[in-house]
Amino acid sequence: MKRQKGNVGSLLTAGLCILAMTVVMLSYMENIALIHQKTEISQLARKYILRMETVGYLTTEDNTSLCQELSAAGVTEINLSGTTQSEVSYGVPITLQISGKLKGEYLFEEKRTSTAKN
Repeated sequence: MKRQKGNVGSLLTAGLCILAMTVVMLSYMENIALIHQKTEISQLARKYILRMETVGYLTTEDNTSLCQELSAAGVTEINLSGTTQSEVSYGVPITLQISGKLKGEYLFEEKRTSTAKN
């Protein structure tokens, strides 16, 4: 049997394709992690807007626990301005507005509006 000459170009092409796929997969994994964090924040917002409906506003205790839960979820620079923080009467619109940064660099904003049912 006679050996055939190898071609470095085909090996190089395969190596570059593997490298490109690795970069794409790492980027995909990072984006999935961000989507998971944002989903967790949305669930927290839903939980606290339901509490706000029954009380009529975001209480100081709920404010503190919301900030703690957001910090545990990886949110930094938490801002709740725009949130209803004083008691309102039945039927008045209430708002929960959360903004901050995920992983220290990705800005997000979550806003929920409902009506007080206290």
